[in-house]
Amino acid sequence: MATINLGAIKFNWKGAYNSGTSYAVDDVVSSGGNSYVCIQAHSNQAVGNATAYWNIMSSAGTNGTNGTDVGTTITTQGDILYRDGSGLARLPAGTSGQLLKTGGSGANPSWHTQSAGGVVQVKTAHLSTNLGITVSNNSYTQVPTGTFSLDITPTSASNKIMLFVDIAVSDMTSQANRQRIGLYRGSTAVAPNTDSVGSRSHVFEGSYTDEGNELRKMNLMFLDAPNTTSALNYNFKCTTDGGGTMYFNRSKNDNNALNIPRASSSITAFEIDSGVL
Repeated sequence: MATINLGAIKFNWKGAYNSGTSYAVDDVVSSGGNSYVCIQAHSNQAVGNATAYWNIMSSAGTNGTNGTDVGTTITTQGDILYRDGSGLARLPAGTSGQLLKTGGSGANPSWHTQSAGGVVQVKTAHLSTNLGITVSNNSYTQVPTGTFSLDITPTSASNKIMLFVDIAVSDMTSQANRQRIGLYRGSTAVAPNTDSVGSRSHVFEGSYTDEGNELRKMNLMFLDAPNTTSALNYNFKCTTDGGGTMYFNRSKNDNNALNIPRASSSITAFEIDSGVL
């Protein structure tokens, strides 16, 4: 029976090319990071991409000299590989808790320290006792800060303070009187203008009440921008159209009846991160 030469039925890996080795068809060698397959038996015939003796099987990647070799570009655990304007680049690991931030098309990524976001802290103060303050006509009298005020220290000068005020007051001597309360940061009036006439420019005010037998709620929501990290004190001053005694948390007659119960007053401050507002 005739003998049929099937040749090699698989590639034969021979390792690095050696000019002193004899190679047969389908022997495979490496040289310079490339792989070559022998297509004609020989010895001492240099490898090449397309010669009478060799064909290239695979080409080497870049060698790192142009900064695009992954193994030499990223070197430390936590590194991130990205493309900058000219090639692959390394972004070293950020600090604990940072987030990866994109600068958009044409910009490199970076690590970003996320702001606290939303509400940073909340402080509240209550006036739960009944309080009567003697006031003069349209001349503001301080509500004792030790009785009803709020202290808060912002964590950042760029943050804002959202204030919610809920006060129960009663008129004193006449149906013609209207209650007015000024909100202050220290000695600076901060409440919005509700009546631009004279000393009313920094107050919020209640409606007229029936002499002696009404208790009204006065509410305010105000966003303050103190621009400081120093301790703040929010406090109140009060007056009426006609003067007299202004009552907090009770009616003038203070009968605490079912239809005129005593109440409480409060002020709440939310420090809001500047990235939110």
